Amino acid sequence: MSENYPFNDDNNSQNNHDSSVFTYENHSAPIKKKNHTGLKAVAFVLSLAIVGAGSIQVYKYFNDSEIEVSEFSNNNDNSDSSSKASVQQGLPESTEPYQDNTRDIPSLIEIASRSDSKYLPDIVDTIMPSVVGVASTFEYTPDYSTMGWGWGFGVPQQSETQEVHGTGTGIIMSDDGYIVTNAHVIYDDSEYKCGEAVEVSVVFSDETEHEAKIIAYDTETDIAVLKVNETGLTPAEFGDSEDLRVGELVIAVGNPLGFDLFGSVTSGIVSAKNRKIDINEKSMTLIQTDAAINEGNSGGPLLNSSGQVIGINSAKMSSSYGSASIEGLGFAIPINEAKIIIDDLINYKYVKGRPQIGITTVDVTESVSRYYDIPLGVYVQSVQKGSAAELAGIQKGDVIIDIEGETVTNATELNKIKNEYKAGDTITITINRAGQDIQVSLVLQEANADKGTPFSDETSVDEN
Repeated sequence: MSENYPFNDDNNSQNNHDSSVFTYENHSAPIKKKNHTGLKAVAFVLSLAIVGAGSIQVYKYFNDSEIEVSEFSNNNDNSDSSSKASVQQGLPESTEPYQDNTRDIPSLIEIASRSDSKYLPDIVDTIMPSVVGVASTFEYTPDYSTMGWGWGFGVPQQSETQEVHGTGTGIIMSDDGYIVTNAHVIYDDSEYKCGEAVEVSVVFSDETEHEAKIIAYDTETDIAVLKVNETGLTPAEFGDSEDLRVGELVIAVGNPLGFDLFGSVTSGIVSAKNRKIDINEKSMTLIQTDAAINEGNSGGPLLNSSGQVIGINSAKMSSSYGSASIEGLGFAIPINEAKIIIDDLINYKYVKGRPQIGITTVDVTESVSRYYDIPLGVYVQSVQKGSAAELAGIQKGDVIIDIEGETVTNATELNKIKNEYKAGDTITITINRAGQDIQVSLVLQEANADKGTPFSDETSVDEN
């Protein structure tokens, strides 16, 4: 299957991936995902919003919408002529714009481009046949039992399965139909827990639509691989994300807000190469850019000025405080990291070498700690049969408080430390059981599809 795949390279086929990652967004549905973090001295509420389909947001159409434009000047014929005169005091008599003939000043695009850069229209012409729209259909069953009684008749309303739809973007990787996109475009793990899409299709630049098969996906790194039964496609050219420089020109291509704006192109610069951020309690290292990335851009290419894909657009940061807003904070998965994940998804259907303990957990907050008189840490809600945790003697009800001498107070810290190791490594975990601290030795297992990770998360808590 994989011999035609452009990323197969023995030097890149590593069995150990120490980075942990992510979460997810849509076209016409009522689900939205956000993360929040406080800013000192300013009451801004920041949220990392994955842009795309999987977590599903309301699709906003622009038909019949009106746009009001504020004017910053007041053209008043009765304005005071003396005021006009005072404004012009000290100006040269010549109305010609100032020119410095001693040197040519290059444009921002010129000074931000690579030495082997191409004209932007040529880049767009080349990449467009390799960019697709991804349409996903999810099934969702509302739980009316949590919403009170039914229509006043004293009985709960019967739940009915509903369809919700999402859209995103994808990149053609091979001429025989392999396509990469974000996992959240085809898998929803928001509070509604739609799970995997029941139907996925892709739309090519020539407006033809084709059914797509989900090959595999990894929610930790937010990467998914699709396959269409077509040949003779135009694969994108992939570059080296390590060659990027801060300040370098980049171009984003995608389908913001759905297919009505198919193939929208934006540009900007690289703000940071290895920006470490947390999205929905998962640590990520991403490319930061001020190129406009919006809902529906998820899974689309971030290109350098040579037209090579160096990132997969995935997230944006937004906030609101009254009428204030934050713009120009977009994030993309570096293609060098994505290549390793993609190879594993195609060849093994999961990411090899990722460590797993085999538990589901919930954080012990300060209020819970005081109420139940248990220490801060990670409460073990369930232990998977045959897992590393069961073999080490960890039980339901234990509270994990330390790994390898490092204190943990929540699942984010637990996963961050755990992911510094690889499958097969032995680690020491300290648990609190009935008020007594106990150290256990645990051999990390490899997370794979058979163990339900990272392909499913059936509970509302973190899976480790």
